[in-house]
Amino acid sequence: MEAHVITIKGNEVSETAAANCIASSAKFDNKFKIKTFEATTPDDVEEWVNAYKLQWNWPWDGEIIDIASGLRKVAYQTANRHARVACSMSHFRLWDRCSRNKAPMLIFEHDAIFTTNLNVDNYLNKGYNIIGVNSPLGATRKSQQFHDIIQNRKEEVQPVPQIDGFAVPQGIAGNSAYILTPDGADDLLRACYQYGLWPNDAIMCRQIIKNIGVTKKYYTTIQRTRSTTTL
Repeated sequence: MEAHVITIKGNEVSETAAANCIASSAKFDNKFKIKTFEATTPDDVEEWVNAYKLQWNWPWDGEIIDIASGLRKVAYQTANRHARVACSMSHFRLWDRCSRNKAPMLIFEHDAIFTTNLNVDNYLNKGYNIIGVNSPLGATRKSQQFHDIIQNRKEEVQPVPQIDGFAVPQGIAGNSAYILTPDGADDLLRACYQYGLWPNDAIMCRQIIKNIGVTKKYYTTIQRTRSTTTL
């Protein structure tokens, strides 16, 4: 199975974190080999967006209700708007690769780091097209609530918890490590063309993407590195 860690070439923070991610996977004897995937950057993001004929459709200030989806879109803290779009574009390019290859894929952001061995075969053919494997703790404003719901359920793979009102996009908390199937990739690509390019953790939500789940056991957590997108 292909496994990729999104890495900003020439960025010391990103390259160091990605190397740590790869080393941690080897430490726990994972069968898959993680390779670096050269991220879209602020310098080339417009070229990539235009190449795929996409359009950014997320507010930079305040909040709006998206007419097409009926979901509430709230601006993210963003130090560099081009970096925010580039992050989403990096994920999109991997979704496209998964769809074209017609094979499952593992996707990691550079700050993901393994805490135990992951046997991906245990989670394939479970009825889910996208499965988050990262710990939610510390990842979002309601991560503790997200964690508590997951741990109070019995299923080893379970639907993404709904912890906000229906209008708030609810996806994988943190979204830093996930298993993606070709069907899941196809759903994500269609969503981006239907609703526009959103932050990757927003478009990958239970209201838009079917069969998205999380594992009860967590396999990765996040490294405490400086963010490359937020303030």
